[in-house]
Amino acid sequence: MIMQLILKLLSYIGLLLTVLPAFGVFYGFLSVGQHKTLMLVGMLLWFATASALMLKSQPR
Repeated sequence: MIMQLILKLLSYIGLLLTVLPAFGVFYGFLSVGQHKTLMLVGMLLWFATASALMLKSQPR
């Protein structure tokens, strides 16, 4: 139960890291290099946690 909550939280953080850096570049807060790094980290975090959540939620 707690582990699934942590995975969901990390999954949402990963999704935010894929969306928010684009706005940071648009408004001039981030460089393109920082944008790419944050999006890569967000993508990896989301894929890892979303995959684990999908595996845990399958009926047995």
